[in-house]
Amino acid sequence: MILFQRMAGLMCALLLATSAAAQDVRITTFKDDSTFTLNGRTFTVTRDQNTAATLQGDFARTSRACPPNCIQPMIAATGVATYGELEVLGFMETKVTDGAGLLLDVRNPDAFATSSIPGAVNVPFMTLTDENRFRKDILRALGAVDAAGDTLDFTNAMSLTVFSGGVWSSDAITAINNLLSAGYPARKLSYYRGGMQAWLHVGLTVQ
Repeated sequence: MILFQRMAGLMCALLLATSAAAQDVRITTFKDDSTFTLNGRTFTVTRDQNTAATLQGDFARTSRACPPNCIQPMIAATGVATYGELEVLGFMETKVTDGAGLLLDVRNPDAFATSSIPGAVNVPFMTLTDENRFRKDILRALGAVDAAGDTLDFTNAMSLTVFSGGVWSSDAITAINNLLSAGYPARKLSYYRGGMQAWLHVGLTVQ
């Protein structure tokens, strides 16, 4: 009985110590942060520990004129996976860290300059249209290689997770459809529908 009481007391002390050391606002029950590497630089994503925090500025807005800011579908295109925050973090921890994937912020450069998801690369959606004579250069930078007949081979192209401002922005879907029209395989594309507004809404780190 005495041994049991001592063990119970020890377990209680350990739980209290763990609770004191742990973050109050975690990513999941068993995950404090998410760490990944891009081009030799390490990024760590956590959640804001201020439980009274609220959205500020433009992302606090709930309504925007439609058109052009209409609610977007859950599925960007056939074969393209739709991601939430945990899937984006998993993508960064695996594909990005392994050098096999990139997170594309397809908003305009001014919006990107204000803040973005750590490690994201800015490729504005309008640069991916077939009207841009430099589109092939962008696709080559993403891993496509020249093939016969003025086409591109995407066999070793990077996996991409594409996002924009939020569920009201069509920029990410437009970018994805432009990538598909260029020949990018749907299986290599993912759509983070919530975008910056959802990322900020759950208090995740921005850069």
